[in-house]
Amino acid sequence: MPNEKVLLEKQQYVAELKEKLANAAAGVLVDYKGISVADDTKLRKELREAGVEYRVIKNTMLRLALKDTAYEDLSSVLENTTALALSNEDPIVAAKIICKYIEDTKDTSYAVKAGFADGKPMDKAGIETLSKLPNKEGLVSMLLSVLTGNLRGLAVAIKAIGEKQEEAGAPAADVAEEAPAAE
Repeated sequence: MPNEKVLLEKQQYVAELKEKLANAAAGVLVDYKGISVADDTKLRKELREAGVEYRVIKNTMLRLALKDTAYEDLSSVLENTTALALSNEDPIVAAKIICKYIEDTKDTSYAVKAGFADGKPMDKAGIETLSKLPNKEGLVSMLLSVLTGNLRGLAVAIKAIGEKQEEAGAPAADVAEEAPAAE
């Protein structure tokens, strides 16, 4: 049986891990086997640059940290080796980097087990779907494109109406003055 000091350290570790899980926007559980040091270093560097915390973690410690949380269902995938990637800000970045790494390297020693995003546990398929979504900047860009597209269409339509009325002989400014005022 472990001595009291070791037990206290483990309890503190579990409490810290539980707090990190609660504060994270998203997390991905990864199974790794036989990954080379060079590949692991490359992946860790990419994750670190994106603001993702990545660490190998004991299944027992993670299981204890998941207990009595919204992510308790993730305990069912805690077998063999486990690494945890946590993102505090972007709910997509960890899944995107890890899934891209697996796809690019065709590495069979690395696999997504499960994960969570925005307070909801996800299975492997959910994490893979999440990884295919555009990041926040991409979504904002798409939204702005849609909004400016509508405005651009409106401007083109107004210009076309003005040109059509000019061709009919009445200047565009006169047509606006002749239109009855809305009451």
